[in-house]
Amino acid sequence: MDLVLDPPRGVAPILLGMTLDEALAAVPEDWGEPRVLRRPSRNSAKASWNLDHVGVQALAEGGTHVTAVELWWPGEGRTSRTRVLLDGDEVFTTPAAVLFQRADERGWRVDTSQPEYPVIPGVSLGFTRQTSQEVERDPDGLPTYVTSVLVAGKDYYDYRYQNHA
Repeated sequence: MDLVLDPPRGVAPILLGMTLDEALAAVPEDWGEPRVLRRPSRNSAKASWNLDHVGVQALAEGGTHVTAVELWWPGEGRTSRTRVLLDGDEVFTTPAAVLFQRADERGWRVDTSQPEYPVIPGVSLGFTRQTSQEVERDPDGLPTYVTSVLVAGKDYYDYRYQNHA
């Protein structure tokens, strides 16, 4: 199965702006039974699936509508037939340096000012390069591959660029 990142729209069949219930209805049965967590006190909810070791979460932050979709790598020593694709590149098996170079070649600005949490603002893609597992690392000590990717609305990462003075 291929999960294609479509920033800033989502990861089909989960689209940003859907209600969480619409997202649950849109996901095919072969994804299995979702785990749903609703936190009324925080006005947030999420649904998660595990597709052959690839974690998928639909996040409804601050309301009932999906604001982001996050995908997690299978984990150390695990392989998966589920591929997470960004313009043809498999996100979890393409070295992060190559992913970010190709994003730059597309005209996207990659912000690595927080090396463990690089983002592509405006597009909006956020990555995690952190794990406690023993994995291959680059010369800076970061995992060679990203460990998660989040697709969100175009303004999702604006908070990182606001003047907090």
